[in-house]
Amino acid sequence: MVNGPATTISDRRGRSRAPASGSRVLGTAKLNPLGDLHTVQHLSARLAKGMRGVFEPVVRAELRAWAEPLAVQRFADWRAERGESPAAWGTFAIAGAGSDARALIALDARFVLRMLDLFFGGTGVVAGPLPDALSPAAEALVGRLGRALAQPLDQAWEPVAPIRFAFRQVEPAGAALADPDEAVVATRVGLAAGDDRPDFVDILYPVTALKPHAAILAGKVVEKAEPDPAWRHGLTRAAMDVRFKVCSILAEPVVPLSRLMNLRVGDVIPLAFGPDVPVTVAGEPLGRGTVGTANGRAAVQLTSLASPQGPDQ
Repeated sequence: MVNGPATTISDRRGRSRAPASGSRVLGTAKLNPLGDLHTVQHLSARLAKGMRGVFEPVVRAELRAWAEPLAVQRFADWRAERGESPAAWGTFAIAGAGSDARALIALDARFVLRMLDLFFGGTGVVAGPLPDALSPAAEALVGRLGRALAQPLDQAWEPVAPIRFAFRQVEPAGAALADPDEAVVATRVGLAAGDDRPDFVDILYPVTALKPHAAILAGKVVEKAEPDPAWRHGLTRAAMDVRFKVCSILAEPVVPLSRLMNLRVGDVIPLAFGPDVPVTVAGEPLGRGTVGTANGRAAVQLTSLASPQGPDQ
């Protein structure tokens, strides 16, 4: 679960990241067959927003969250870039990307221990050197976070590709989780409370797992433009001025044909109606009301409104 000596987060984050397009060396396979991965960068930003709801209850603070530029790298190169700072590792099974497809997650061990202290009511201060291995409580926290992260991962990927994530397990050693030469899409989300130093969560997707969705992932994402406020206001006012015919049927007497044929001017057709009469708008039920007068004119006072399901309430 924890491996290697500690180095500072700022040292690790100061390193430059390889471009997503990757470079090709003669005699080697192309590292990144997926293109520029604009869509993956976009969904990483969506994921960052969703991750706030996972980590804020644990750290008991409002967090800023953002996605750093992604990179396509060999797993060994990513490990070298990340450094040997102790980390907590976990794996996600990826449904819809091959039977053995899995994503990896890495959290700094110091970040995990700080969250654990905060979770149990502490101040979040982790003093002294980090232990060689995390405690069962810390590993349980990582498992809890991993299971909670499956939902924002699903929500971030849902508009892009039909794949789903399920947290598999906490892993004791990150070095054995992937072949050193395996190509991965390395994404990173930063989390920080106020002006505090940020913590980072790395999520790695195997290139082979994303290859079936290459055409979608390489496309550019066009943000939906917000409607012009003036146009929206004008549309709302125009909609509010639309007129509807309101009707109330007092009675519908039934008269035999023989009487209808003998009707003359001055004949009286008796009407019988109860205290409430139906009221409709554009032919659809509005409710029921009582017939009376208002300001010297005949009127109907609504006594009940029809619910969307039909019966009055």
